[in-house]
Amino acid sequence: MALMWNRTVEWDAEDWRQFAACRDTVPDLFFPIGTTGPAVDQIEAAKRVCGGCTVQEPCLSFALATNQESGVWGGTSEEERRKLRKAWLAARRRAV
Repeated sequence: MALMWNRTVEWDAEDWRQFAACRDTVPDLFFPIGTTGPAVDQIEAAKRVCGGCTVQEPCLSFALATNQESGVWGGTSEEERRKLRKAWLAARRRAV
């Protein structure tokens, strides 16, 4: 049986990235090394940028759909996104 890519999120249809609040921010802010110590402050700073972003929802949808394991996406940390992705995948399975 062949696996097929089923793209259910059209993130390129209206490219949300051009409106992202992080567009002019140093990318390293969103990719801290670790989850403790100074990384905690960095994660919180990245989330503050996301908090004022008008495209936070499509950013998070993109991150969940493409399994972005690293960094801060859509105002969520790696750990938060792992939990959301698990629930997101379960909901998709129930919908099928």
